[in-house]
Amino acid sequence: MRLPTLEVGHHSETSCVPGDPSHAEEARIRAAYARRREGWRYDWGTPAYVFTMHDLERRLLAALRRSKLWPLGSMRILDVGCGNGHWLRRLVDWGAQPPHSTGIDLILDRLHRGAPLSPRQMGLSCASALALPFRDASFDLVLQFMAFTSILDSDFRRRIADEMVRVLTPEGAILWYDFCVPNPRNPDLRPVTAAEVKALFPDCVVELHRVTLATPVTRLVAPFSWALCGLLNRFPLLRTHYLGVIRRRPSRRDIE
Repeated sequence: MRLPTLEVGHHSETSCVPGDPSHAEEARIRAAYARRREGWRYDWGTPAYVFTMHDLERRLLAALRRSKLWPLGSMRILDVGCGNGHWLRRLVDWGAQPPHSTGIDLILDRLHRGAPLSPRQMGLSCASALALPFRDASFDLVLQFMAFTSILDSDFRRRIADEMVRVLTPEGAILWYDFCVPNPRNPDLRPVTAAEVKALFPDCVVELHRVTLATPVTRLVAPFSWALCGLLNRFPLLRTHYLGVIRRRPSRRDIE
């Protein structure tokens, strides 16, 4: 049984029921983010961050066009693990409609930080992705940007993937961006390999591309030469993330 939703402004908060097997993993995630200090590493005044974000935006726009997910104006969009809503706001900048753009996150403080920056009509909710509070086939585009890598429990990942597929329209797509290589200095993260992504979405067609120049390299090189960063970024082995488009596999009925 899920507790009722508590409205907070134009946001909401949903808590896990004590005793739920997922409670320990969600509590661990909250504690990990409470310890996290983003600081200068995620600041637009940092050359490495600017290079990374501009490169990702360029690749993301290309993926949307290549996958015929463009234009965004008529799409109903959900961001699972939306943080402060950054990527939803970028999609709004690119033509998505705020009333059709929704994000959920487990960390209420992140949503509070993003609320003043977001259009009023955009829906932001603090809720668990284990049981998305939406009907089946509610969204044309579902985003997942760096949420799964924060989840260490394999069953937890599988259940969230199932929920993402459940709320997706038959013609819709999941947009995936996450780590695919380990970070030995951060025990709170576990990468998601291509094989695991495909296993998480067994009834889907999965298209993945390696993107994002390794952060240590970018931090070293970007302050001196974006051109060299661009050159190094040509080598897939130096890239640390997968950017992917995931679609439902057509059923026999759809083909007929």
